[in-house]
This record gives sequence, structure tokens and C-alpha cells, in this order.
Amino acid sequence: MDIDIPAHFPVWLSITHFINLMFITLLIRSGIQILADHPRLYMNQSCAPDTDWIKFTKKKVPKDKYYTSMDDAVDVSRWIALPGGFHNLGAGRHWHFFCALFWMLNGFIYIFLLFFTDGWRQLVPTSWSFFPDLWQSFITILTFKLQPSEIPSYNPLQVFCYFIIVFIVAPLTMATGAAMSPAIAARFPWYRKIFGNRQIARSIHFLCMCTYILFIIGHVIFVCITGFAKNMGHIVLATSNPTYRPLAIIIGIAGIIGIIVVHYLATLWSHKKPRHIQKGIGKVTNLFYFLLHGLNSRQKYPKEAITSYFWINGYPPKDEEWLIHNRNNFKDYKLKIHGLVEKPTELSLADLEALPKTTQITEHCCIQGWSGIGEWGGVTMKTIMELCKPLPNARYAIFHSYQHDENDLEYYNTLDFDECQKPQTILAYEMNEKKLQVGHGAPLRLRIETQLGFKMTKWIRSVEFVEDFKTIGQGHGGYREDNQYFTRGAEI
Repeated sequence: MDIDIPAHFPVWLSITHFINLMFITLLIRSGIQILADHPRLYMNQSCAPDTDWIKFTKKKVPKDKYYTSMDDAVDVSRWIALPGGFHNLGAGRHWHFFCALFWMLNGFIYIFLLFFTDGWRQLVPTSWSFFPDLWQSFITILTFKLQPSEIPSYNPLQVFCYFIIVFIVAPLTMATGAAMSPAIAARFPWYRKIFGNRQIARSIHFLCMCTYILFIIGHVIFVCITGFAKNMGHIVLATSNPTYRPLAIIIGIAGIIGIIVVHYLATLWSHKKPRHIQKGIGKVTNLFYFLLHGLNSRQKYPKEAITSYFWINGYPPKDEEWLIHNRNNFKDYKLKIHGLVEKPTELSLADLEALPKTTQITEHCCIQGWSGIGEWGGVTMKTIMELCKPLPNARYAIFHSYQHDENDLEYYNTLDFDECQKPQTILAYEMNEKKLQVGHGAPLRLRIETQLGFKMTKWIRSVEFVEDFKTIGQGHGGYREDNQYFTRGAEI
């Protein structure tokens, strides 16, 4: 099959090609940062440590001591990941979703122009004769029957690779990314089942990243060995005119240097000014929050779906009051409800159990990447609000924890009233028909099934109703948002 190469390449092709290269490399590096927080990949929902099909850590999960998923995270070089380091998940996610938005936008523009201008004929096989030619091209290159300079710069093998990347891998990347969103999966449980489960979607997402890396390496090699100057003319200046090839090489190299500079500055900025990343890039990535915030969970897993393993994240509190309650099996524990409410109150576990009980079997999605399915029993936040009657000026509920970090900073989280009144937002005192265990937040923990696990405060001391969360902690809506630069919206 002879591939027709146009004498003049459209300028939009060169522009979208460059934009794609910049954003896909940023996506790869930030994706590696996210993976480093839970460097194990599974094909099952349980995520038991010995069931991973591949891992990027030498750590072994001990069976004889308390071990959290945070302990399993690994440090990663800033030469590889964006921004690099240990548990820089907040900045990594900001960059990943920011770049994903513009990568997708660039891709949609590219696809539109591809079909609007009939450029798709350069990527889509239009004849059955293409496949014998593809095989012949593959054998020719594999067996080195031609010198590199004799290999056509645009041969059937390359056409096939471009087709796979553009029409299969790119859509699959977006689809599996959406499948990992707790809000989308909770509202549309059927969607995640397309891939099997969340962990299969995560594994496919990882394999898509590997495919991009291999494609970029192969693409660069082919550009270099099949006529570097000619190919740079096509890629950079969208022309076959030999006169402009030196200029194309200069501009192309300058463009690559520019992309390297962008990576360097993004890495430096993330380490020097992480709060700027959170606020600046967060304004763009908040688009996901606005799109997904209103979704309600419709999860109804059967009991047989409950996973045998459920990772623990976070060490139990060292607070003296909590330790006393724990020794007494929380018999004297009372949940304090205060702030902007008509009826401040304190509720013991017996009081909470006397309220209408809600049970739900749902999937827990940790921001690190692991997941697990459990049955939760407790009382809805809607019931709590009906009991204490928040004042008209109250807009947020603050969930204070007994847990503090090494600097004695309190763990807390914030939900707005829309989030509080979702049907599956509950204060859970049971897990899998048993009293909540210490590792999972005893005596009381928050469940909001459309968000990531870090929003679900464990070891709850009190619930405070406020007008604005900016007066709490450092004012960003939660401990993770204050100290690890997470985004307050956790729907994806």
C-alpha cells in the first residue's frame, strides 16, 4: 500500500502535535507521582498486598504489626515524576488533572480538524490491502531488509501505530480515568463494570501510559532514522520544501528545549510554592468539582462483593481522652454537636444507635489508588441535622477528629450542606455488621460515597456547624488541604 504524503502539511497539525507532546509528557510524570503513593496494581477489588500483578516497591506488608497504606508509599525522583518526592500527591494530582483538561481539549480540536479536512485518510486504513502491506512493512523493519534511510518515512506500520494511539489508546485513557472517579462510579455503577472493576481500570490506565512512553520512543527513533531533516520540516513547519528544513530543525530543537524548561519550572514551582499550585491550578481543576459535585451515590453492592482485605490508612489517635474511651470500649464516648445550631447536643453510641439506622454496601476509593468494598452501618447526616437544627447562616459541617499529627495539628474535614444531605453520607459506627474497629476509625467515622477516602474523617470527636471553613485550621477545608495541598473537591 502506498501512503500518500501531502506536499503541504496543515499548520494545525504541527501546532496540535507540539501541544500534545508537552501535555502528554507532563501527564506521564504526574501520573508516576500518583502511582508512587500506592505502587501496586491489581485486577481485583480487594487489593490485598499479595494479589498485585505488578509492583514498584521492595516493601513487604508485615502481618505482625500495624501497617498503613501510607507506609507503603515510595519516594520518587523529581527527574522522573512531577513534582517528585515522597507523598507529593496533592501537587501531582493538580498537575495531572490540569494537564488532562488541556490534553483532552487539544485532542478534541485535533480530531475535529482531522475529519473536517479529510486528514483522517492518513490515519485510518481504507482498504483491506492495508493489512498485507502492514505485515510486509513490519517484517521488513524487523529483519533489517532495508537500511534505515531506505525505510519510508510514513509506512503502513506507522499508520497503524498512529491509528492505535489516536483512536484506541487515547479514548481508553480518558474512559479509564473517568472510571476511577468515585463520584462517577457511585452515580453510574454500571460504568465501572465495563472494565470489570476500579482496579482493572487503573491497571489499563497504567498500561496506556506505558504505551505512550513506548510510542514516543519509537516515534523519535523513526523520525531520526528515516530522514531527520525532512521529517522535521513536516512536523515543525508543515512543509516538504527542503529550503525550510534547517529552520525547522532549529525551531524544533528550540521547542523541545522549551518543553524541558516547562517541566523544570513546573517541578521547581511545585516544591517552592506548593500553595500556589493548589490555588492557581486548582481554579482550573475545580471544573471537575462543579461537574460532579451534585451526583448522588447509587451503590448497592451485594454482600458477596464485600472484600476480604481492606487497607488501613492512618495511625490511631494518641489523644488521652480517646485512649481512655478505647480502653472502656467507648462506653462513655459522646459525640459533641455544636456551633451554629439551635440545639447543641451530645450523643453517646447508644443514642446514635437509637436513631434510624442506615446500612450501605459501597466501594471505598482511596486517593492513593487502592479500593475495598465494605458494609457500613450508622446514621445519616441528614438525620443529625434534623436533630440539631443548624441556624440559617450555617453552611458547612466540620468533622473534628481525635487524631493529631506529629506537630499536634488536628485532623479535620469539611462538607457543605449539599454533601451532608446526600443519601449515603453517614456517621458510621459499624463495618461489616461489627463495631467499627480502631484501624477503621472507631468509634465513629464519616462516610460520603461520592468522594475519595481522605474526606471521610475517622475517630470523630465532634461535629461543628459553621458559616465559613476559612476560620478553621489554615482555612482550606481540611487537614489534607491545609498541609498536603489536596483539593477540597474529591470527586475524582
